[in-house]
Amino acid sequence: MNLGNASNRARIILAALVLILGAFWAGARFGPHDPAKVEAVPRSRNLSLVNARDPGLTEDESINVRIYRQASPAVANILTKATEYDFFMDPVPVEGAGSGFIIDPRGYILTNYHVIEGAQSIEVVLGDQSRHSAKYIGADQRNDVALIKIDPRGKQLASLKLGDSNSIQVGQKVLAIGNPFGFQSTLTTGVVSAVGRTVRTTETTAIEEAIQTDAAINRGNSGGPLIDTHGDVIGINTAIYTPSGTTAGIGFAIPINTAKNIASDLIASGRVHRAILGVQTISIAGGLGEALDLPVQEGLLVEVATKGGPASKAGIRGGDRVVLAGMTRLYIGGDVIVAIDGQKVSDQFDINRILNHRRPGDTVNVTVYRGGKKTDIAVKLGELDGN
Repeated sequence: MNLGNASNRARIILAALVLILGAFWAGARFGPHDPAKVEAVPRSRNLSLVNARDPGLTEDESINVRIYRQASPAVANILTKATEYDFFMDPVPVEGAGSGFIIDPRGYILTNYHVIEGAQSIEVVLGDQSRHSAKYIGADQRNDVALIKIDPRGKQLASLKLGDSNSIQVGQKVLAIGNPFGFQSTLTTGVVSAVGRTVRTTETTAIEEAIQTDAAINRGNSGGPLIDTHGDVIGINTAIYTPSGTTAGIGFAIPINTAKNIASDLIASGRVHRAILGVQTISIAGGLGEALDLPVQEGLLVEVATKGGPASKAGIRGGDRVVLAGMTRLYIGGDVIVAIDGQKVSDQFDINRILNHRRPGDTVNVTVYRGGKKTDIAVKLGELDGN
């Protein structure tokens, strides 16, 4: 049983290494710096200047200039302050920086959760160099999306239009605006290199349907917009694949369609309405299924079906006895989940991935083995309390 646990643990580690090798958040956390030294980008108040075509520019250059003038006033430099503790438990001030963008003139700003995670204070610097303290509204940690808000104080804020990430195509031109290494309102350009990527970021989370781009993305770009040539946001720049720690031409953005529902939930209620199945499980891969004499060698053994939860109400059973596997207590005798809505599941990541596309109240078909019998059980999903 120890070998089974060790094998399972090794399999998870190997999978994570394969999927996120060289992938880094495009955020930044560093010691004290002087944000005032970054270059301000004045907002153009003359729309004719924004839309005018400079005869000295090529068509492609004109697109770059037009989108930058339109979008940069709505792109935010997000500065955070937190306190961490050294080996001797002495407090150490830590500053971080990332990007975000205004999606609503009332001051709502989308960014990555990892940009503001653990922040004790958040300050936003806009393109006109105006500074605003920001309030944390909420986040979806699983999708690495967060919403913060500044008070416009009577100021008319520029905002970006959210596009449709389902309609993008490989090869189309995209532009990224952010604050790499603290250089405010930096523009980089490229193309959509691929769509539909799954970039695993931890053992249980991933960027799903990620947009891959060769537009240069570096630390500090996290949370900034990936924009199409219409000026619409199609993604949130989030991570890079890099052997060196700097851009290698492979960046990833969260599709904006994922962020739309999250932002809508957060603005309306301050929380994300996340669907849950209501089970605690353990993967039976790596020899555990065989050791427990289960009818399948891949799937999720239900240790606990939360009392009164969606799975329990639908009739899914948890373990009814305890065994010791080395130093680990396992609840066995419960159902083994092998698929949800026809999609195979082998670890908790698979369940998270499937439920990420469902809403509380949706019904899913859960395929389980009970003893040697395979059966399908309809489960009406519940809602997670908190985020």
